[in-house]
Amino acid sequence: PGAPYAAAMSIFTPTNQIRLTNVAVVRTRRAGKRFEIACYRNKVMGWRSGAEKDIDEVLQTNTVFVNVSKGQVAKKEDLLKAFGTDDQTEICKTILTKGELQVSDKERHTQLEQMFRDIATIVAEKCVNPETKRPYTVILIERAMKDIHYSVKPNKSTKQQALEVIRQLKETMQIERAHMRLRLILPAKEGKKLKEKLKTLIKVIESEDFDEQLEIVCLIDPGCFREIDELIRCETKGKGSLEVLSLKDVEEGDEKFE
Repeated sequence: PGAPYAAAMSIFTPTNQIRLTNVAVVRTRRAGKRFEIACYRNKVMGWRSGAEKDIDEVLQTNTVFVNVSKGQVAKKEDLLKAFGTDDQTEICKTILTKGELQVSDKERHTQLEQMFRDIATIVAEKCVNPETKRPYTVILIERAMKDIHYSVKPNKSTKQQALEVIRQLKETMQIERAHMRLRLILPAKEGKKLKEKLKTLIKVIESEDFDEQLEIVCLIDPGCFREIDELIRCETKGKGSLEVLSLKDVEEGDEKFE
């Protein structure tokens, strides 16, 4: 006789409590009180950028809470006092736009790790070792960033930080922002088709000669070198060739990455 009673007890929760999982909490303070809403994690940024326009896709429930994790719902009179309305959906929209997105330590850590990797990737794509005229690998750049104890700034863009990293790395290693100038020799047969594929990887075509074969002199970001090399090797079955002519320094004044 005890068992059904115990089972019934466990499913009973007070009516003012709502339990939610996989939640992103957005929080704000008004009229001296805290208000929170429960959203789907990957949708908050979409709403703020304007990519997501359906509020129901963003909110797990259009209820305003005092505390999401405890499931405590805000009182009507508190909402009226703080927001001048008790329309839950409208209040949710206000909190969504102006509130602070709460992030757990684990998530923050993952986010910073990802940014660290992204910054290293940008640096590897844009820079070379001026002595060997070769690009660096992302892993090597990551290691160098750890050596100088570079700490990621979550509110600055990865591109801005990549510029900062390049400046700092210059003090400890041979590294320059540069475009590589290449000469590509492509067999006539595959030349035209291959040029289309290479277009997305080339920054500037400086000259093009078509005699018995297609010869292109171009500028690229160092990070595209391996891909271009591989593409030419595979597509021409070793008949095409690639030669590094020189490096073209990118002016320091050019503060932005394209």
